[in-house]
Amino acid sequence: MNVHTQTDTAVLLQQRDGPIAILTLNRPGARNSLSEALLIALSEALRNIAADTSVRAVVLTANGPAFCAGHDMKELTARRADADAGRAYFRTIMTTCSAMMQQIVQLPQPVIAAVQGVATAAGCQLVASCDLAVASSAAKFATPGVDIGLFCSTPMVALSRNVSRKHAMEMLLTGDMVEAERAAAIGLVNRVVQAGDELKAAVALAKQIASKSSYTLKIGKQAFYQQAEMGLAAAYAYASEVMTENMMARDAEEGICAFIDKRKPTWEDK
Repeated sequence: MNVHTQTDTAVLLQQRDGPIAILTLNRPGARNSLSEALLIALSEALRNIAADTSVRAVVLTANGPAFCAGHDMKELTARRADADAGRAYFRTIMTTCSAMMQQIVQLPQPVIAAVQGVATAAGCQLVASCDLAVASSAAKFATPGVDIGLFCSTPMVALSRNVSRKHAMEMLLTGDMVEAERAAAIGLVNRVVQAGDELKAAVALAKQIASKSSYTLKIGKQAFYQQAEMGLAAAYAYASEVMTENMMARDAEEGICAFIDKRKPTWEDK
């Protein structure tokens, strides 16, 4: 694993492990809350990764005991002194955060969360926005805004697209913490591993995925999220066109021939 080049004071650390980009939230003293600076750093990193064909998968992790405590409430509260009581700034932060979450979904490469601790509110949203998630047995999840008079409306968007409506509503209405095993049972995370093994497991999963054709993964990820928003007939019509185009790709031809010939395919990512 390559050593990152930033100082340890950077709010976001970036490393490479071969074709895997590892992004580490680095505000442990603030429970990795999503400050404006961290949101901007994440957005910039994702934008650069999207354009980097040498990156085949991304792992998102965090330093310290908490994965992410959501928005930085101290930073937000300080803006209540603004002339408009903070309205414009609040809107800017929510819009910036929502755009960053959508960058994860729209990224060509799969993104895997490695969750070592508590992920609450927008932190839970961050996990739900990733394509896959590996959680430590010590990890916990919650959307507890209701406890402080601030319903987790933006986290709700990602959460309700991961778990069933009743499970999402229970989390949103009660604010209760959900243990890692329960989070896996309701579909918020893919798998739970022994505490301390979550990053290793996430990187291993990323490397497995990175061994596939990046062209195939890109069109598949895009199609997954596109069809999920469609009605059944429209989804099948769209997916049929995607598969037709996919069949015409060089990697599909190579992969099918390799399957027939009982050999390992050689990807050209096109």
